[in-house]
Amino acid sequence: MKIVVVEDEPTNLKLAHIVLAAEGHDVRDAEEGERALELIRREKPDILVTDLAMPKLDGLALIRKLKADPATRDIRIIAVTAYPDRFPEEAARAAGCDAYIMKPIDTRRFRKQIDEVAERVDSIRDETSETRG
Repeated sequence: MKIVVVEDEPTNLKLAHIVLAAEGHDVRDAEEGERALELIRREKPDILVTDLAMPKLDGLALIRKLKADPATRDIRIIAVTAYPDRFPEEAARAAGCDAYIMKPIDTRRFRKQIDEVAERVDSIRDETSETRG
């Protein structure tokens, strides 16, 4: 799977990248939302893992922009936050995310959540292929 990780904290970005790359995913990184938009439009990832609390364009705004664009609305999105009071799960789900993870990241659980979203991506692709074929 091609995955874009958006995280403004360098240590968290590195951790997510290492865990996902170790699982065999093709991982791209962005340090903030505007950069992520450019990267996502260019790379067309299967999954986006985004921090919600970022300067400039926060994760909720990023998710809304992606879901409003026909070219990016089908990307599966996993929201990550250390601030559930500012960014509650309900708000993230309403914006269009498929999964919600609280920091600090538990790497075992993180892998499982990524795998679950990846399985949904695969099943949607399979359904789309069958419909076309």
